[in-house]
Amino acid sequence: MSVTTKIPDNIDSKFRYILISAGRAKQLQNGARSRIETKSRKPAYVAMQEVSRKLIHFEVLNEAE
Repeated sequence: MSVTTKIPDNIDSKFRYILISAGRAKQLQNGARSRIETKSRKPAYVAMQEVSRKLIHFEVLNEAE
């Protein structure tokens, strides 16, 4: 299984994509239900797929000046 995933256009950097995916993978490891049907049971792969399909909502907070 190849893990070549395109970063969605609503995410501005690879770093943010990884952070969002890692946070979701942690939720999956702690028992959260997957939002997609997949044969894979690897939380990191499932999380990356969910983020790529824009099923995970996130908010970028700006620092107060």
